[in-house]
Amino acid sequence: MPCAALDAAAAPAPDAALAPFPLSRALLEAVLADRTSDRFVCRLIWPRLGYRPDADGHPDADGQPWQAGPDTPPAWAEAFPQAPELIAERPASVRLTRSIPSEHKQLLKQQLGFAGYRIGGLYPRRTRRATAVNWLLAHLAERGEPLSEEGPLPPLLDPPSDPVAGHPGDLPVG
Repeated sequence: MPCAALDAAAAPAPDAALAPFPLSRALLEAVLADRTSDRFVCRLIWPRLGYRPDADGHPDADGQPWQAGPDTPPAWAEAFPQAPELIAERPASVRLTRSIPSEHKQLLKQQLGFAGYRIGGLYPRRTRRATAVNWLLAHLAERGEPLSEEGPLPPLLDPPSDPVAGHPGDLPVG
């Protein structure tokens, strides 16, 4: 299964409202620096895995559930019919890690020069963010898409004062 999630991940939806947020080096570095909410990190990945907001939901409204769509890889859709909280839920984070092809496991280091977090800053939330960024880099690499240096950024948050708890509204890490 190592490549299955990336190989079968959905292309951007034709509806512009469902299009994935554009990736850039600046954005991925902001994710690694804990300058975005955990939910935003999920929203970077969910549409790329084929998850879609409920018919009544809006892709930008907090708390709206996202459901597996026709382009969601079957293994993901079976395990997570509703889009998983990739940072808060360990099983989802583990599946994301395992879905990164071995040839792309070092993209964080190779493309972003990321050497990891210092021992004092090593928390499950942050390591799962690093996994999410590596998955996004692998997603681009699998499609032969370059990583832009600059691009749109969401409003950036200050890093949380308690990195274990995260930002206000972030779910507890299980």
